[in-house]
Amino acid sequence: MPAPRHYDTIIAPVITEKSTLLSEDNKVVFKVPLSATKKDIAEAVEELFKVKVKAVNTLITKGKTKRFRGTLGQRSDVKKAVVTLEEGHSIDVTTGL
Repeated sequence: MPAPRHYDTIIAPVITEKSTLLSEDNKVVFKVPLSATKKDIAEAVEELFKVKVKAVNTLITKGKTKRFRGTLGQRSDVKKAVVTLEEGHSIDVTTGL
């Protein structure tokens, strides 16, 4: 049974046009907390989805300053993890399974 911390490590899958194209190369993109390490992400994906992880690449998108009805606001920073899976393993996040 996966540990509860694994559910805190993987926040949500990122489903965009670019991440869907990456799935052809056996890669999946997840939103993760800013404090998550590559090792934590790899362990969580392997436990939750029962797949083998080949590599994990992370990136941090800095929050933009946006204006809404004349007032300034700040979007929060987002960390994404691009998880490369071993050959023969796959995760289908687009269907919700």
